Amino acid sequence: MAQSPESWDDIFTQQGKVFTEPHEDLPEYVQSLKQPGASTILDLGCGSGRHVIYLAKCDFSVFGLDNSPEGLKITRQWLHDEGLDADLRLHSMTEKPPYQDSFFDAVLSTQVIHHADIATIEGIVKEVSRVLKKDGLLFITVPSIRNHGTTFEQLEPNTFIPLVGPEKGIRTITLLLRSLKKCLRISR
Repeated sequence: MAQSPESWDDIFTQQGKVFTEPHEDLPEYVQSLKQPGASTILDLGCGSGRHVIYLAKCDFSVFGLDNSPEGLKITRQWLHDEGLDADLRLHSMTEKPPYQDSFFDAVLSTQVIHHADIATIEGIVKEVSRVLKKDGLLFITVPSIRNHGTTFEQLEPNTFIPLVGPEKGIRTITLLLRSLKKCLRISR
């Protein structure tokens, strides 16, 4: 039996493409992007590439950031296999994205930003706001309950590290609705 992974790099090394299907709401998001003529999209925390691939197939100019070399390796291979292209970079969401202000028409981040504490999430949201164009569209998903585990170590209010389960050792914030609203109130 394989040991529980300690990081997303371990997860991708052990399991390969962890997610293959796009988020169920992504087709509707894509339609809302096509109406105003959006072209540049950032996938923050692109992992093994499910949304990078989907968006590239929809003819967007796709940029992906992830802190997992293995996830990016899988995404690059998948892009190659599909004859697609995207700009992928090894980069932590906790660092300033390497893009100019108002660079993207859209930013998406699915099940990613909750892997930080509230102060860090506020910084991430500020940076997303910085790189997103004024009328850009944002698509963020976070879990509404603790992510994949039954036993946790609490680091601060609403911030836990699962001690067992598929995300063992990966910081997870249980975002209460008011916490998420607090983060999303940050604006330019």
